Amino acid sequence: MAELLFDRTVYVGVMVLLAIGLYGMLAKRNLVKKLVGMVIFQTAIYLFFIQGAAQMGATVPVIEEELGTAADTYVNPLPHLLILTALVVGVGVLGVALSFLLRIYRRHGTFDEDEIAAQLAAEPIEGHRVDDHGADHGADHDAADPEEPRS
Repeated sequence: MAELLFDRTVYVGVMVLLAIGLYGMLAKRNLVKKLVGMVIFQTAIYLFFIQGAAQMGATVPVIEEELGTAADTYVNPLPHLLILTALVVGVGVLGVALSFLLRIYRRHGTFDEDEIAAQLAAEPIEGHRVDDHGADHGADHDAADPEEPRS
């Protein structure tokens, strides 16, 4: 059993990274830690795809006369291209997420999701009137007479 795990150390490492990333996304309340967990999870997926594309004794996918045209002598370039595209998309998602986190911090002064949710629950919705007892009365139409139809 230990020899099997030793032969598959990359897969064990990928599983550890997946577990760490999933734990960071699900168990943490800090939004920055959730984002770091997401990046770790993405990295584990990239490593999984690249490891799956590896072939012992294979070479770059440039056909050479001495190697012939047998498919098993060349590495499939498609997984590498997919991961390259995923890396670019991942960096874009990370940039947008960081800009959202900056806006959230400027608005709420914290990254804790429970505090943000409490602040959002306490804020009145724009256009709604809340009385002293906390009852929401819908849109506030002080200028319009409720009996008069609107045009």
